[in-house]
Amino acid sequence: MFEQITDRFDSLFRRMRGLGKITDANIRTAVRDIRRILLAADVNFRVARDFVNRVAERAQGLPVLKSIKPGEQFVKIVHDELVQLLGTESYEMDGSRRPTVVLLAGLQGAGKTTTAAKLAYRFREKKVLVIGADLVRPAAVHQLEVLAKQAGADFTSDLKSTAVEVVRQGLELGRQGGYDLILIDSAGRLHVDETMMEEIRHLASLAQPHHLFFVVDGMTGQDAVRSAQAFDQALELTAVILTKMDGDARGGAAVSVRAVTGKPVAFLGTSEKLDGLEPFDARRLADRILGLGDVITLVEKAQQVVDEEAARTLQNKLAKQTFDLDDFRQQIRRLQKMGSLTQLMGMMPGLPRKALRGLNLDDRQLVWTEALINSMTPEERRKPHIINGSRRKRIARGAGRPVQEINQLLKNFALMQKMVKSMGNKRFPGKPGAFPGMNTLLGN
Repeated sequence: MFEQITDRFDSLFRRMRGLGKITDANIRTAVRDIRRILLAADVNFRVARDFVNRVAERAQGLPVLKSIKPGEQFVKIVHDELVQLLGTESYEMDGSRRPTVVLLAGLQGAGKTTTAAKLAYRFREKKVLVIGADLVRPAAVHQLEVLAKQAGADFTSDLKSTAVEVVRQGLELGRQGGYDLILIDSAGRLHVDETMMEEIRHLASLAQPHHLFFVVDGMTGQDAVRSAQAFDQALELTAVILTKMDGDARGGAAVSVRAVTGKPVAFLGTSEKLDGLEPFDARRLADRILGLGDVITLVEKAQQVVDEEAARTLQNKLAKQTFDLDDFRQQIRRLQKMGSLTQLMGMMPGLPRKALRGLNLDDRQLVWTEALINSMTPEERRKPHIINGSRRKRIARGAGRPVQEINQLLKNFALMQKMVKSMGNKRFPGKPGAFPGMNTLLGN
């Protein structure tokens, strides 16, 4: 996420932290660099200008604190100002009205269809109806129907009808069927045009949505922000959803959209999976943009896949030194549910971006490692020391992987067991028993 802009901020901050003191000349150079970083990320010119002016103003009067290095103080100023720019207010989807109606608008390819399904999944404990009104793209209607069912929601559409009629009938179905939440996916266009605006205005007038979200492709910059402005003038948006934030988003849209439109960001799309939709948090996003990590999100992801009972069981196994390959397979499955390896490592604070790229992380490593473990017998998983040369060939053949990989897995597992043994009964940091020795096992 934000690889280019993060790399540049990371480099700037490392330089600032290395300074013995902050001078006016240092500040002028740093502020000029920040302005270049923001403009290179396609941040709105006025937004970038106002931001660096605020940073410069605060940095000029930087107090001398003996307990904090001047460079760290400067980093904090940039961080605090970025949080204010992104918006400190949190957006709440009030579901007290039944049915709560949500209309999604945006340009073609921004991710409205998958976002509708992700919202359905996020509120899967409610009775949800998804209306497919993007009749311009029949494939999108079919895709949404499949995703809605996967999310546990009901779906309605009619390719032979009109978008207005589909929405009218869907709203009637939603009210009569006692649905808690109605999600409407509207058609997008390659660019803002009057025909598009007229249709979305008609749909909004008909649906009277409680939440009108503009879906913005996080990979874009000022073009997306200008589109959001145009939609807001025509429709009065309630909030923005930023999608595709798991890719190398330039950052321009994320940084600019709230300042330009005045509308809060409600959610971030962080993966293609149905659970890849996070509530927006300005502080966490600022941490990621500036390369400061995001430990809170990392811990939350771990808590979602590691329950307390499983964590205690694993902690006991580690303490008794009975952790085996069956246990490790469970850790792999939990780790896969948390997201991509690169994304997770990117949330670790203090890890240089260049070092992260040097790790050469590949999510397929987890799949291949699990395949090797699956090819073992229960006894082999419990007692990996019995796996001799012929067994290794059989396991590798069954998993469709080279023998070198099973050799590396067993070597790394033995190293990890030694590491655990040397730690004795010491507890692992963070949640007990969460993913011990994972880097060692994957050879990183």
